[in-house]
Amino acid sequence: MSIAFTHSYADLPPHFYTEQPPSPVVDPKLLFLNNALAQELQLDQAALRSADGIAMLAGNHVPDSARPLAQVYAGHQFGGWSPQLGDGRAVLLGEVIDRHGTRQDIQLKGSGPTPYSRMGDGRAWLGPVLREYIVSEAMASLGVPTTRALAAVSTGETVLREAPFPGAILTRVAISHIRVGTFQYFASRNDSAALKALTEHVIARHYPDATGPMDLLRQVCTAQAHLIAQWMSLGFIHGVMNTDNCHVAGITIDYGPCAFMDTYIPDKVFSSIDQFGRYAYNNQPEIVVWNLAQFATSLLPIMGDRDAAIEEATEVIHTIPDTFQAAWLALFRAKIGLTTSQSGDMQLLADLMTAMAQNQADFTNTFRALSGDKARDAFTDPAAFDTWETNWRARLASEPDGLAERLTKANPAFIPRNHRIEQAIQAALTGDLAPAQRLIDTLTRPFEDQPDAADLRRPPTDEEAVRQTFCGT
Repeated sequence: MSIAFTHSYADLPPHFYTEQPPSPVVDPKLLFLNNALAQELQLDQAALRSADGIAMLAGNHVPDSARPLAQVYAGHQFGGWSPQLGDGRAVLLGEVIDRHGTRQDIQLKGSGPTPYSRMGDGRAWLGPVLREYIVSEAMASLGVPTTRALAAVSTGETVLREAPFPGAILTRVAISHIRVGTFQYFASRNDSAALKALTEHVIARHYPDATGPMDLLRQVCTAQAHLIAQWMSLGFIHGVMNTDNCHVAGITIDYGPCAFMDTYIPDKVFSSIDQFGRYAYNNQPEIVVWNLAQFATSLLPIMGDRDAAIEEATEVIHTIPDTFQAAWLALFRAKIGLTTSQSGDMQLLADLMTAMAQNQADFTNTFRALSGDKARDAFTDPAAFDTWETNWRARLASEPDGLAERLTKANPAFIPRNHRIEQAIQAALTGDLAPAQRLIDTLTRPFEDQPDAADLRRPPTDEEAVRQTFCGT
């Protein structure tokens, strides 16, 4: 198995990482291979499916061109400071250049213990691997910046969590794995030389027009504000927005206890470890401001005059809510078919979402149904929708034709619903991968109606509802 890996991150100083080969497994078997992504990465699909390819995806074979390593970082976890974290169950093999000329990391997640494992086993079990594969690929198809899933393999080994489960490894692809926590790690150690090297690396890799650390801060803030607006427009809840899970390039990373809402509940929490709702759906725009304030603090040592830098960085952080609000409003205007801006649009949207919350309306299906005549069916009191629809129709009078087409382009028919993911995981535990494959295939075309998959649009029954989601560790 030959891959032309490059190593811009490994070329950074040695204290940025620990060189660490993946731990071999007993009996690797390929579960899923993302053929479209392999093609984008200019990788040989047949070779990846071969015995040598599967051995590489499982960590049993390390290509000659690879330089496997585990990255170190720190972070605030639920607001509490952790001075050293890092890749506790993942190993970066190297980087490849995709067909668009973009540098992409290839990482094995669940590949064994590292020095950063924090008493963990370094492994992953099948459930979280399937969840991340399904959700990250769905996010990519929905147009949200994200890590990707190239492959999933079973290991032939057992992983002990609350019970014994079959082990698995995810091959994760990302434009990098650099987090706010990476900067925090070096800032907390007063290592200005490392901060400068990391800043130069991130600018070269992600923001080539940035003119220095302050401009980098500004561009990261913009990217993150737009990302969170996209999450909100899809009813997505990350579940664990710690600074070590906040990517400096503005992509979604680390799908642990993540979930998409069914019924619209503004303060909804799924994560079993988020006991106080810190990362609830409606808190996400505020948390990203908090996270990026920590990023700004980390950059201060290399920003020149401290007092002037604090003043300017504070101004940059204070721009995030307005940037987010503008991005949110643009996305939600599109979700109700508006192409122009009027002063009453925010109130129109607020009225709809208040009615949705009060009437237990399904988030995804309600917006999608606006393109037809069944939106009122999503409300326990259809009259609540009728009142709003009158105002909406009046607002649409100033809009161009083509409403239905605009609405279907802005509102997905399919999201990775929690109960369908859970059903796919349970089937996979019996050896049946068909439900997971069907879900993956359907979610690659989320804006198409796909009548044969209409059952995947249905919200869960009370018996099917998933009320908590969990990390894989």
